[in-house]
Amino acid sequence: MEEQNEQRAQRLHKLQTLRQLGVQPYGGRFEITHNLEPLLAEHGAKTKADLEHHEILVRVAGRIVALRRFGKAAFAVLQEGPARLQVYLKQDLLGASAYRVSQELDLGDWIGVEGRLFRTKTEELTVEVRSLTVLAKGLRPLPEKWHGLTDVETRYRQRYVDLIANPHIHQIFRIRSRIIAGIRAFLTARNFLEVETPMMQPIPGGATARPFVTHHNALNMNLYLRVAPELYLKRLIVGGLGRVFEINRNFRNEGISTIHNPEFTMLEFYQAYADYHDLMALTEELFLQLATEILGTGTITYQGHTLDLHPPWRRLSYYEAILTYNAFDQSLIESRPKAYAAAQQLGLEVAEDASLVETLNAIFEETVEPHLIQPTFITDYPTELSPLSRRKDSNPALTDRFELYIAGRELANGFSELNDPLDQRERFEAQAARRRAGDEEAHYLDEDFLRALEYGMPPTAGEGIGIDRLVMLFTNQSSIREVILFPLLRPEKST
Repeated sequence: MEEQNEQRAQRLHKLQTLRQLGVQPYGGRFEITHNLEPLLAEHGAKTKADLEHHEILVRVAGRIVALRRFGKAAFAVLQEGPARLQVYLKQDLLGASAYRVSQELDLGDWIGVEGRLFRTKTEELTVEVRSLTVLAKGLRPLPEKWHGLTDVETRYRQRYVDLIANPHIHQIFRIRSRIIAGIRAFLTARNFLEVETPMMQPIPGGATARPFVTHHNALNMNLYLRVAPELYLKRLIVGGLGRVFEINRNFRNEGISTIHNPEFTMLEFYQAYADYHDLMALTEELFLQLATEILGTGTITYQGHTLDLHPPWRRLSYYEAILTYNAFDQSLIESRPKAYAAAQQLGLEVAEDASLVETLNAIFEETVEPHLIQPTFITDYPTELSPLSRRKDSNPALTDRFELYIAGRELANGFSELNDPLDQRERFEAQAARRRAGDEEAHYLDEDFLRALEYGMPPTAGEGIGIDRLVMLFTNQSSIREVILFPLLRPEKST
């Protein structure tokens, strides 16, 4: 810390010197001819002879990330995004006053330069600078260049420094942007309408999750940051918008882990006259198209696993999956004492008064999920776990629902929507009873949503896909914090 303070003091002195030299160290507009990445794509393969024969003048800008001085000349490396380009500063070409200004530059400063492209004796593409403009003086030193920024806590807390020190991080967020753009293109091409629904809601609904609470002073009422947009999107289906989607921010007041952040991004979409089978097929098509367009292949590598995204994907019912990955007989899924005993043997924390379905779900999460490496749809969930899903005609204890697992992780949840307002009221009332018993994640009873259903909602299928987890998959990242620019962290300790 003492060394940083000393370096900052030196930079403040250089800042003062620049002003004394008549330089505005925090400049205004600088017109460039090229960003560095397209410049390298256009001219990076040109030979020394090409550059000498056809003089190419450029105006470029960037942050200084390397600097070597040799008396009356210096080499600097500019970085813009992940791209880097060397520039050559020579007193004979710049003039004495401009070169004097260059001597006050440090790593981290932003500059703009104009000059011609050439290749050095070592064949490195370089700008021979003929004019120099200071754009911003950095007052804090960059991380030590040979080691980069590797401390995870610092990387996430100071993402701006992470992006400077680790240019490869830019690619993660470029892929993230392309995934979101690809999703929009895919759905709009299929006549889905993108909509926006409230992020502050008087009644939180659409997911079993604990909400964040805020207060509106003018109306003197509590509001909740949405845990999901589902109930509002289904209101739009009632109103006659037959295909809708929203790429939305959701907020859940829950723990933080490598796959959970309290603020996260979801895609939710709803299609009238469809069922959950239609959405499974649509999901296969979406994932394959995104992978092919963005990564150039439908077979990707994630954390040592080779994953094949080509349809059809495996389908396995919920109870079948429990029996497949455990040495249990059929009686286990029918007997609460047997299920509870099995959970105890597995060392799972299950409440003594937990229902059979709750106990089996703990077993599912522990013994089934980690084995679902290749894309797998788990289908036919119990009604108790699916308060918004339509019951199966063949077995009302189950629902027309699926969850998609890839690499042992849930990426999507979809189902044929419950459109029976009387059945929905019964399930809401059961959820309300659970809330009264202390379950803070149980659904609230939303009378307005029930009123909407009573106007009639056509048969509809809906699905939510976790954007952050999808980006993790496509960028081979094991932690959700790597794919969120500013993940939530504990307060920074004062020093």
